[in-house]
Amino acid sequence: MLNVGSFRTRTCGGIGRRSFLQLAGSVPLALGLPDGLARAAPPSKAKSVIFVFLWGAPSHLDTCDPKPDAPSEYRGPFGVIPTRTPSVFFTELLPRIASRSDRFSLIRTHATTAPGHPDGGTVALTGFPELPVPVQPNFGSIIAKARGNHGTLPPFFSITSGMLADASRRIEGFGGGILSAAHDPFLVGCSASGEVKLSGLQLLDQLNPLRVQDRRQLLTQLDTAARRVDQAQQLAWTRNMKSGYDLLLDPAARQAFDLTRETSETRARYGYTTFGQSSLLARRMVEAGVPYVQLNYSRHPEAINPGFELGWDTHIYNFELLQDQHCPTLDRAFSALLDDLYDRGLIDDTLVVMMGEFGRTPKISPNSARDHWPPCYFSIWAGGGVEPGRVIGTSDKLGENPLGEVVSPLMVGTTIAHLAGIDTQARAEMNVLNGGKVIEGLI
Repeated sequence: MLNVGSFRTRTCGGIGRRSFLQLAGSVPLALGLPDGLARAAPPSKAKSVIFVFLWGAPSHLDTCDPKPDAPSEYRGPFGVIPTRTPSVFFTELLPRIASRSDRFSLIRTHATTAPGHPDGGTVALTGFPELPVPVQPNFGSIIAKARGNHGTLPPFFSITSGMLADASRRIEGFGGGILSAAHDPFLVGCSASGEVKLSGLQLLDQLNPLRVQDRRQLLTQLDTAARRVDQAQQLAWTRNMKSGYDLLLDPAARQAFDLTRETSETRARYGYTTFGQSSLLARRMVEAGVPYVQLNYSRHPEAINPGFELGWDTHIYNFELLQDQHCPTLDRAFSALLDDLYDRGLIDDTLVVMMGEFGRTPKISPNSARDHWPPCYFSIWAGGGVEPGRVIGTSDKLGENPLGEVVSPLMVGTTIAHLAGIDTQARAEMNVLNGGKVIEGLI
């Protein structure tokens, strides 16, 4: 089932009673068609990137960097289990991922400069702080600009039920930044039942999209709305309008969002959770040729906040939430995603990166939980030219600080761009990722 704004339609059946396409000028859709500054990307190892963003920041000690020999006020209540990588242990909460460590590489020496939400999200997704303005582009926007929009689907999708934000404001580094709103992500939501919603598209009553096959007629229908967009946004509006039209009317494009085309066994392997079915949608987007998919665990980071999805910001009930919800959900979905990419022959051409925006305090807080910890956290990398089974760096005996070279968010973005075929010259021409370098030992 595909849900386009308030419009619901089965992708392989007829169109329902509600109507046509309106692209809301207030909701950037991210299309990134080639322009005068675009250039063909050099040959790349990664044709597609899935950036799994654990918004809210999981505890590294309770997941992929346990410290079983640390004092009790640090180590937490969970036992440790071996992985397939010699001398590497995870906590007992991630048995499926641990058993697949030969399929990915692990970095345990990340550090960032931003201590909170959503400024930490901007650094994690762009490599740079929010200030001074202008905001730098999301890694996905960089790839979207370099690749352009050569197919029906936009080059950059963010899978979430809306703009990523904390309780007060959004992540400023969500999209195109200095590259313009034309390279913002196309927002698509997915429910626990697998219902997909293209939240950037709305519909006008009394119009059937299948009856409008002439793009000139489409332009006429939207002309009034387009006049409401200021002149600086006109180019982005035109691109959004074209891609939204193609997305709605092209059968092959619509099929990418139809999870009912998957077997019940496959959908169950991912898990009937929002993140599980979203992960399956990410795999289908890769199969459809989308260059960059930002797969978000949740829209909001808060773990306990009425009206919000539960994210990884576990200032209270850290151990309960990780044990009962977060880790089982992540373990099932991420392992299924890796298996599918390998089994379908997609892994060599698909780079998968999973991480949050920082870590959590190694020392357990007075609330019997863990707070923000920018000095040390982890990431997982698979496919797209990454050598599997490696461990890059280590943290100290308490998990407080990296030992050796620190891996920054800027290095993350530079490595993603490098593996996606965006070389130093291309980055310089776009004026992005300045000062970044590739992570040593990962490739």
